[in-house]
Amino acid sequence: MSEPSLWLILAVVIGGLLALDLLVFQRNAHAVSLREAALWSFVWIGLGLGFGALVWAWRGPESGEAYLAGYAIEKALSMDNVFLFAMIFSYFAVPAQYQHRLLFWGVLGAIVFRAVFIVAGASLLEAFHWTIYIFGLVLLVTGWRMARAQGHGIDPQRNPVLRALRRLLPVSDTYSGQRFFVRHAGRLMATPLLAVLVVVETSDVLFAIDSIPAIFAITTNPFIVFSSNAFAILGLRSLYFLLAGMIDRFAYIKIGLSALLVFAGIKILISDLVKIPVGLSLGVIVAILGVTIAASLWKTRARRTEGV
Repeated sequence: MSEPSLWLILAVVIGGLLALDLLVFQRNAHAVSLREAALWSFVWIGLGLGFGALVWAWRGPESGEAYLAGYAIEKALSMDNVFLFAMIFSYFAVPAQYQHRLLFWGVLGAIVFRAVFIVAGASLLEAFHWTIYIFGLVLLVTGWRMARAQGHGIDPQRNPVLRALRRLLPVSDTYSGQRFFVRHAGRLMATPLLAVLVVVETSDVLFAIDSIPAIFAITTNPFIVFSSNAFAILGLRSLYFLLAGMIDRFAYIKIGLSALLVFAGIKILISDLVKIPVGLSLGVIVAILGVTIAASLWKTRARRTEGV
């Protein structure tokens, strides 16, 4: 199958899924239950892996393995997004029934930003191969900082884009349903929901700086990089509602994610000397995530048993 055909199929699938989610499945604002989140997580993961199977069939085992490795990396890094979103929603006291719609627009923006970054990154690598080493160093530094960081250290009120928004438009004090804008006494005003969306989108840009180079460590094929990113991000909303109440159970997640970024950085830096097979990279990624999650659950289970 030709490359343009693959891109067309991907665009139709992603656009169709987003339209169905917004206009049909989540048409009415409501608080998402744990059961609903688990069901949708299963659906989105199934769709992501199913598309990976198609990539495997269309383009062969190496592309299929690269897709799965990229999907696993983005899915893992999405867990850090979940913790950040929980902090942002708590900070702005976002009502539970509006969080899913807010995350929908956040996901849509994330997909657009990822597309821009992937095109720019792929163009840079094609024109200037040495920039791959910059990507590798960025991953090493980010992994080191993540391992040492205590929490996210992000103050939403210091977000420069949010400050710019407040200079351009007054922000109302109360939420007005799912609306981002309201008119009060003939004056256009932004609602707090728009302020939260601005913080979510700009925070995700920072996460893209980590995730895109990490996937470029696996493959530089734009289609594989974007499709694996997109399908992992599509499941971010249900992942949030599934894990937001279990944040304390993932004690070692930052250490695991930092190890993932460091591995990707090392793989990039030695890529001209040693070629690590995609299948081996996938195995390392799965092993890091498996050990991290198992160790986290074991530690928190021990604490709960002891009543700590």
